[in-house]
Amino acid sequence: MRAIRRFTVRPVLPVELSALEELAGNLRWSWHPGAQDVFQAADPDVWEQVGHDPVRLLGSLTRSRLEALAADQEFLAQLTRERDDLRRYLSEDRWYQRRAGEDAPTSVAYFSPEYGITAVLPQYSGGLGILAGDHLKAASDLGAPVIGVGLLYRHGYFKQSLSRDGWQEESYPVLDPDELPLTVLREADGSRASITIPLPGGPDLVARIWVAHVGRVPLLLLDSDIEENPGHYREVTDRLYGGTSEHRLRQELLLGIGGVRALRVFCRLTGAPAPEVFHTNEGHAGFLGLERIRELTVATDGPGLDFDTALDISRAGTVFTTHTPVPAGIDRFPRELIEQYFSGNSPVPGVPVDRILALGEEDYAGGDPGVFNMAVMGFRLAQRANGVSQLHGEVSREMFHGLWPAFDEAEVPIGSITNGVHGPTW
Repeated sequence: MRAIRRFTVRPVLPVELSALEELAGNLRWSWHPGAQDVFQAADPDVWEQVGHDPVRLLGSLTRSRLEALAADQEFLAQLTRERDDLRRYLSEDRWYQRRAGEDAPTSVAYFSPEYGITAVLPQYSGGLGILAGDHLKAASDLGAPVIGVGLLYRHGYFKQSLSRDGWQEESYPVLDPDELPLTVLREADGSRASITIPLPGGPDLVARIWVAHVGRVPLLLLDSDIEENPGHYREVTDRLYGGTSEHRLRQELLLGIGGVRALRVFCRLTGAPAPEVFHTNEGHAGFLGLERIRELTVATDGPGLDFDTALDISRAGTVFTTHTPVPAGIDRFPRELIEQYFSGNSPVPGVPVDRILALGEEDYAGGDPGVFNMAVMGFRLAQRANGVSQLHGEVSREMFHGLWPAFDEAEVPIGSITNGVHGPTW
């Protein structure tokens, strides 16, 4: 029998142990051994049973164990040290505050379809996500004012196993956000904050906003699996890199356009400064540029600029990172599908559909005029672009030379920044 509704029960901790929730609620524990030692000390056996998941640990401790910990002065002293260390880490000046200078950005938005921060938050499949997770952790350690934006997938990514015959089998476990180290963003009156996106032929797509705290970096994750949406909209955030072309398009509209709107809501509610730079990690979030153009051209509270001026202003604060060294790995949608979605009840009403189509058009030698290329749009909407290694930069300049036909291949404006890793994690 299928469950009608699932409930997650979280215990009320003794006041002496309230700092445990503070430590568990910030993903810094995933790369900070001191915090992990606290959770292990709470109950070593349970810590192993829950797979080193602090949220599940707190929900699994017995009442008698909690009472014993609340009376254990040695444990309380260890807990207090780690809580104070976390608070100091979150508030002190770090490298960015000491070295960045007055003209440095006060806020940078980083968009990625996946984030590999910890196995406790399984929202990643491979290198792109691991890079994004390490990027947020390093930004936190440096004090860089980054805000991450992504999607919260109900199934995360699949788990693999081998059958008795040696074949790979996949399973997609259902994730309950209430069992994850997340908090839902709320309005001042306590109601759930959300964003909406118009879509053709139906009601608006609604998404709520979850926040994961990655050290000093907030990560906003959009989730469409809510009761306000019809079934096919609830499925938009079902799983990473799944579904048909139209399903993928809806995901990328939510990530890019919805992500910018979620940022505006987050900044309004928290007082965080509005991002000055938008970093697109691969083309999946490229539609963010269209929302920024809409804000500058036709939004009722915008400056009312013309399209070309808005494009120039938006480009000046946009960075695009390409990861894919082969054309087959880049998202390309049928031109007719893009025209369908951006005509009529458009996600960015008022932005001309012909200008949108031109941004992703492969209008160069060897290009396919029948497709809309997300990487091509990413390059056209960004002031700076880079590959992820020196060799990949060379490959990318060759792949996308057609966008700059007047340049020699070596002069194509695609640089390279070699991927690094977050040392404390690895």
